[in-house]
Amino acid sequence: MNTDFSKRLTLVVGLFFSLALSACATYQGKVQDARSALVRGDDEKALKILQPLAAKEDGDQLVYLLDYATALQISGDYKDSNSAFLKADRLSELVDYQSVSRQTGSLLLNQEMVQYKGDTFEKIFINAYLAMNYLEMGNLDDALVEARRINEKYLKNRQDEKKSFEMNSFSKYLSAVIWEASHSYDDAYIAYNEAYKIDPSISLIGEDLIRSAKLARRQDTYKDWKSKFPGIKEDPSWYDKSKGELIVIYQQGWGPRKEPAPGSYRLPTLVPTSSQTKIAQIKIENGPTASSRLIYDVQTAAIQTLKDDMLALAAKRAAGIAAKAVAADQVRQKNPLLGDLTYIALNLTDRADLRQWSTLPQTIQMIRVPLAPGHYKFSLQGLSSGGSPTGEHLEGQEVDIKAGQKKFVVWRSLK
Repeated sequence: MNTDFSKRLTLVVGLFFSLALSACATYQGKVQDARSALVRGDDEKALKILQPLAAKEDGDQLVYLLDYATALQISGDYKDSNSAFLKADRLSELVDYQSVSRQTGSLLLNQEMVQYKGDTFEKIFINAYLAMNYLEMGNLDDALVEARRINEKYLKNRQDEKKSFEMNSFSKYLSAVIWEASHSYDDAYIAYNEAYKIDPSISLIGEDLIRSAKLARRQDTYKDWKSKFPGIKEDPSWYDKSKGELIVIYQQGWGPRKEPAPGSYRLPTLVPTSSQTKIAQIKIENGPTASSRLIYDVQTAAIQTLKDDMLALAAKRAAGIAAKAVAADQVRQKNPLLGDLTYIALNLTDRADLRQWSTLPQTIQMIRVPLAPGHYKFSLQGLSSGGSPTGEHLEGQEVDIKAGQKKFVVWRSLK
């Protein structure tokens, strides 16, 4: 065996093993320990894992920023959470630039070589999470800024003819709640109506449309909604300016996780993540008890989005298989053994793109409780689908309610 051939063989064999090792370092593997730490309540460890990943300026930075910002919110660090979300928002809006090497790498190696851009519903979610943090901090003005940003993205996506499951009805619904909190009732009605057009199944939407139409003094529209939802009985407290309202935004469980599809390791599939806690219940000392109601099913939106993308993903992987064959054949023409090893090594590295905003919840729900002005103590507890306590809770909470004011609490269950 000549020296030149030995060197080339050594290089290809080395490539074979190095790529085999790198194939194990998927996105899901890198963040799994952080998610597990959050479930255990070890927020510090989760943040320690995610922070350096989010700080690294590469094609994966956006996805790690989203996970890191969400983990900061879960830990109660709303200010730093928003700093990370603002950075993610700017990054998601940049004009995409793919280098020739990254595009070629995505064909010869795997789709994770391509810059992560995020799905449409994820990009709108960024502003919803910013708004939730501002609401939790009592900063309604900055939450209104995010409501306007949500509207801007909504208008752009509508012009681009995005499908309803991509439009993220929760973000539009949340913007309506924010407008209502600022007493901008006409803007609130418009946003509720747009949320209804995206998803008519939102559990509170009939009440919201009736209430906001009346508050906006759209009398004819109010009557139309009353006719459309004859079973809804108006609550006088909706229009009582002497009362305030406590609003709980409840994020339940974990969204589905990406895994290689059965029978096709080059393509991803989404697998639902089970959870015990399905709904939240609020208990107000010397006040009412109420349960959360579904506003947005993140799991369904994510699965539908991936399903809609599958033809394009399959086409890209088919092109990748062809590119690998061409590259290996060029080597094989000079040396059959090296060509065969090259083909094996290149295919060994191919894998499904498992990147996603994996710290999103399964669903987002809401509790709205009208209250007279005063100081209140309350607690939140998680319940199973059968109504039994699951052990997840938020105790010792206190809030001051003022006339005409809405106070917000953001809570996440993880088990």
